Amino acid sequence: MNQVIIGGYLAQKRRAQNLTQEQLAECLGVSNKTISKWENGRSMPDYSILPKLCQVLRITLPELMNGRDEPSEGSSACDEEQMLDMLRRMQTLEKQKSLLYGLVLIVLGIACSAMANLTGGTDAQDFLSGLLMGVSVAVMLAGIGLVGKTLLAK
Repeated sequence: MNQVIIGGYLAQKRRAQNLTQEQLAECLGVSNKTISKWENGRSMPDYSILPKLCQVLRITLPELMNGRDEPSEGSSACDEEQMLDMLRRMQTLEKQKSLLYGLVLIVLGIACSAMANLTGGTDAQDFLSGLLMGVSVAVMLAGIGLVGKTLLAK
């Protein structure tokens, strides 16, 4: 699954339907920036939008996933249902992976904070303690940001 090829195919099919990015975005309930990201291969549509996207662009799901027109015979509704289920599962796993990375960063930040509290005494140890505390705060903030972004994403 090549996002750049799929994005180019989306752009081609959108233009073939004489739709602007704004018009397609309105039909799907997303922003025109989201359409641009899809067409530039920077992201993929959510699995829940794919049936409507295929309907608007008058393409099948296998054509979309392959990034090219397919012969009309051979594709069945069962294949499309299986593909949608696979995409849903993949997106769920990606979300879980991001959530896990965020939680690991938070735990690492807490560990750095604990290590910072254990050091101290000499000037060098105080410097190291302050450095560890700064790193722990930065790591925890990154983890909290990643967890928040993951939980707020559709």
